[in-house]
Amino acid sequence: MKLRKSHLIFAAECLSIVFAACSLVVLATIAIGSMHEPQNGQGGLETPGLPIVTEETLEASQSANGDIPAENFPSLSYSAYRVREGDMIGKIAENFGITQDTLISVNNIRATRLIQIGTYLKIPSVAGILYTVKKDGETIGDIAKKYEVSTEKCSAMNNLATDVSLSAGASVFVPDAEMDWVTRQEINGDLFKKPIKARWYLSSPYGWRASPFTGSRTYHGGVDMACPQGTSIYAALPGKVTATGYNNTYGNYVIITHHSGYKTLYGHMSAILAVCGQYVTQESKIGRVGSTGLSTGPHLHFTVFKNNKSVNPIKLWN
Repeated sequence: MKLRKSHLIFAAECLSIVFAACSLVVLATIAIGSMHEPQNGQGGLETPGLPIVTEETLEASQSANGDIPAENFPSLSYSAYRVREGDMIGKIAENFGITQDTLISVNNIRATRLIQIGTYLKIPSVAGILYTVKKDGETIGDIAKKYEVSTEKCSAMNNLATDVSLSAGASVFVPDAEMDWVTRQEINGDLFKKPIKARWYLSSPYGWRASPFTGSRTYHGGVDMACPQGTSIYAALPGKVTATGYNNTYGNYVIITHHSGYKTLYGHMSAILAVCGQYVTQESKIGRVGSTGLSTGPHLHFTVFKNNKSVNPIKLWN
């Protein structure tokens, strides 16, 4: 039986229609199934290119996470500065946008008044202090808590985890930390006031000298402030009078105990005006200048002790 050409064309068209209809049914079935069976690993509404991040989205993310990423903290770096004529620590610090405490701590300065022209100072890029670990086991978290600064910032600055145990003697930079006021005043030479407010002159300095009695080389543990008999003597720092009396060397003397391990001794008085146990201020008169004990004439012998060792008073007073 022979098929005409028109019959073949008609049959092909019918097959195409049936195939197309079946495809539509299959696609519809898949679509309907996908509506009821969510698949893992899918996204939606993607757009080409990178997402746009604004400061608002970063702040919102930080608030939600409760901390700030380490990369948001400034990095710690150092530069050098050579001290010039007329420079003062406070002014240098201001010029570099840091604090006096920062320069003093990082450069281990013990007396700011003694810095020499030409000295090179390390200038950190961030304000803070250099802390020496006191005992094994201290952590960044402990140190940050001690100075009431950000633990995360301290950790980022030193590239150390907050709970890593540190060894005694290790150095840690503590951003935004400050020195205690006693140490700052001591280093700046502003801790004590001169115990003589009237006119006086330095008749014998602190340190090695020729003895005025024998001529031999002896160590003088204080300073001698020569002035007229009867001149008023004041406490150089607030504290408690812990001893008064007389001995062959200092004659009439007064000892005052202060905070931070300091004591002061006032000798050769003509009269003692303080009593043991009395609390005194820098406005309290504690005695009068005299020449009692081992003395060549009216003067005040003044000694400062730090942890029971004498130190030069001139470096500590203003």
